[in-house]
Formats: sequence, structure tokens, C-alpha cells
Amino acid sequence: MALLDRLPSRVLTARGWGFVLTAVLALLAAQILGRRDLLYVGILLAVLPVASVLVLKLVKPRFTVSRRFQPQSMEIGSTTTVTLSLTATVAGGASIAMEEQLPARFGQAPQFTYPSRNPTREGVSLYEYRLRSTSRGVYAIGPVTAEFTDPFGLGKSRHVLGGVDDLVVTPAPLELLASPLSGSRGSDGLAATRRQANPSDDDVMTREYRHGDSMRRVHWAATARHSELMVRQEESVTTPQATLLMDQRHSTFTGGFTAAFTGDPGGNGLSTSPTFEWAVTAVMSISAHLLERNYALRFLDHQGAPALLHSPSAPFPTDEEHHGQGAVAGIAEGLAALELGPEGGRRPGSEARAGSSALRAGEAVRSAARNLHRPSAETPQHTAHAAFGDDLLDKLAGNRHRGPLIAVLGTITSEEARSLASAADYGSASYALIATERPGDAQRQLAILREAGWHATAASPSAHLTAVWGGLESAVGTTSAGKSSPAPSTGSVRGSRPTTRGPA
Repeated sequence: MALLDRLPSRVLTARGWGFVLTAVLALLAAQILGRRDLLYVGILLAVLPVASVLVLKLVKPRFTVSRRFQPQSMEIGSTTTVTLSLTATVAGGASIAMEEQLPARFGQAPQFTYPSRNPTREGVSLYEYRLRSTSRGVYAIGPVTAEFTDPFGLGKSRHVLGGVDDLVVTPAPLELLASPLSGSRGSDGLAATRRQANPSDDDVMTREYRHGDSMRRVHWAATARHSELMVRQEESVTTPQATLLMDQRHSTFTGGFTAAFTGDPGGNGLSTSPTFEWAVTAVMSISAHLLERNYALRFLDHQGAPALLHSPSAPFPTDEEHHGQGAVAGIAEGLAALELGPEGGRRPGSEARAGSSALRAGEAVRSAARNLHRPSAETPQHTAHAAFGDDLLDKLAGNRHRGPLIAVLGTITSEEARSLASAADYGSASYALIATERPGDAQRQLAILREAGWHATAASPSAHLTAVWGGLESAVGTTSAGKSSPAPSTGSVRGSRPTTRGPA
């Protein structure tokens, strides 16, 4: 048996090799003893393993394989249940050993036998196992590999069944305080904005009667009070808006000490770094924070393009407006496979924006803001497709004062800080988070942003995001009225991470 175990086992089983060795001995005995019956036995023992291997090679197994994830996509730290369904096209009684192929980060691959102990009436064998991931990404689950043997157990053949299915692991949002947005327009009643809409009993104004108005709209109490015919002018609260910027450049997130020793911190195959992972969590948390408060979120990258344009996991990569049901899930899926990109590059569709009248109007507003916030000796030269260049500023100028402006950045330069500083007046309030391994080295950039009116702070990857967000409101050097206010320390706020939202 020790000799049989040492023989190659990819084609023949131990029994098959036993047949081969016995056939060799029988043929040698037939030659030496001159016994024809031993010759027949040796030939039969040699032919059987060969025939078994040929049958396994020629007869291809046919299986229908399907997978279902519950939930379909999971957050970091949560668990998903995988249901694997197998159905054989041709029924057979032999037991088949199978194995589900998984990425190495998920540990040992699940092994099982077909058919299952309790198949369905239709002959479908069902198997379940659970997966858990501590890093975001899109992971290929499958295929199933099966080892088939012939009825005599002499030969074996390994086959791949079915294809692969992608499991999307999204970043988990953290609970954020509402205080940094207390001064911006929102649905919390602090500063409601109104527009004409459908009638509402609780939200009614009146105006003078005009020719063509329906008599059903006459407000009789106001008519008696003003001694003239008054009609209802219905109004309602508009959807609050916000703009979120995300820096995605490789150079701004990979310059620290940790990144030099950690090429792939999450083991997900993405081009990322610890600071970028912190920024992704911040973006996910801010997005969920705003969308759950009924904001219409405009999500852009450092060039003014849709922030999820280059994410292979984004369901709608060209969308920059996110609102309504499903918006949080859409952004989460887009962030699942988002990775660091090159320094710059021309974005598709930018030529179509160049000649619009809205851009020309935005250019005038932007130029006025530059002159207001920048010293003339340090005015940077903007290029259309550079980081925080004309493409981005044009878009921000087109939505001036329509809600808060929030930027999640890497280690930007002083020149880039001056470019972004000019956008401070484009939001009802402007906030900037700089993710860097050395927050103390970002003091100059923070001073530039704060001088322009930004609420800006810097944090390391070990910082407690909830605490950083809570202190962002006071992280400003000059208020809109021109009065100085103290700026808190921008060093890392250390502490354990809070519990994430979503299934445990």
C-alpha cells in the first residue's frame, strides 16, 4: 500500500494502480511459465484501467450550478449566506466529491458530496455556507471543482462545473453627528427652502386673485381680512442639496510610512492604502448621513467627473446625482471596488461642456471668488483637467449656494489647497477632511483653506471618524463675517472604532 500511495493519483486511483501492477506481474508470469490463462488475465487487468480513463475523458459531466447570496452584497464585518444549487443533467447513483473555489482570504474552501442527503423533488442538491470579509472589494466565488470516478473506481477525472459569481463587499458607514451641518439647509426645519408645489393644508400662502384662477382656490378667511379676493398659493419644502468631493489620486494617498510596507492592505487586489481606506469610509459615512436626511447628493471626484466613473462595481458609473431610495446602496456598491487612479487625465464628455453658457457664467463667478480669496502674487494657473481645476470649479459655480460642500482629500499641496480654497463660496457651508498619516504636516494647507472660509481638519487613518466629524464645525480660521475663531488641533483622534451599521 505504501508503494501505491507514492504513485501518481491524478489519473488512476490506488485500485487502478493495483490493477496495473497486477497486470504486469501476470504478464511476466505468463511469459515465464508459458500459461495462456495468465496472459488473458494480465491483458484484462491492463485494459480495464485504460478503458476507465478513456471513458472519463470522453464522457463530460453536465451539471447546472447556481449561487445565491443573502444579502446580495454585504458590508465589511457582516456575513452573507451562500446557497449553492447543483443539478445533474443525467442522473447517476455514484457519490461525487466536490469543492467550491474561494479566494484565499476566506479561508478553507467548503467541501461536499453530490448528491446531498436531502435533495429536492426536482433532484436539486442544495448546500449552504457563510462568508465574512474585513475588507471591501469584489470577490469571485466559484467555480465548483468535482472529482469523478468510473463505476469500478479505477480512474479519476477532475472537472470544473459552472462559472463564478461576484460577491460585492461594501464599506460600512459609521454613525455621524448632525452638528457639522446645523447651519446648512436641510430637512430638519432649521433653514427650510420653499418652492411652488402641490397643495398642502399645513403649508399654504395666499396671493391676489388673477384671471383664470379656479374659484375652488379662493381663501375666504384671507379675502375677508384683506377686503379683496385672495387665492391659495401652495408651497412645500424643497429637497435639500449637498455636494461631496472625493480625491482619488494615487500620489495623495500613498506617500506615508505605512503605505511603503503595505501594498494591498485589504488583500482585495485593489490599488489602495490605509489613508485611502479611511477616506472611503468617511465618504460612505457622509453619503449615508446626508441621503438618510433626504439630501440630493452630488458626488464628484477631484476633476469634476462623476466620482464613481472608474469603479467597476458601480451600478450606474456615469451618475453624479444621487437621491431617493436605493441611493445609499448604489454609492456603497460603487465604493466597493473604487481604487486609486493616476494623477490626471482627460475625462470623457468634457468637450461637450466647454461651450455652454452656464460654464461662461460660472467662469465669471469663479474669477470673482479667486480675486477675493487669493493674494495676487500667489494666484495659481488653472488647467481644465487638473485636480481642482476649471472643470470642477465650473460645476461648483453652477450650483452656487445650493447646499453644503464637503471635500474628502488626501495630502494635497499648497497650490492645490489654493485652487480648492476659491470654491469656499460655492456652498452654503464648506467642509474639508484631509486624510494623511502625518496630520501635522498639513498645517499650511489647512491654514489656506480656513482663511478662505472652509471648515477644515486633518486626520490620520487611526483617527476616530465620528470625533473628527463632530469637531469639524469649529475647525475654521475665519468666519464668514471676518471674525477669527479658534481652530482645534488637527492631529489624529485615537480611539476604538464604533460599531458599524448594518447586519452583524
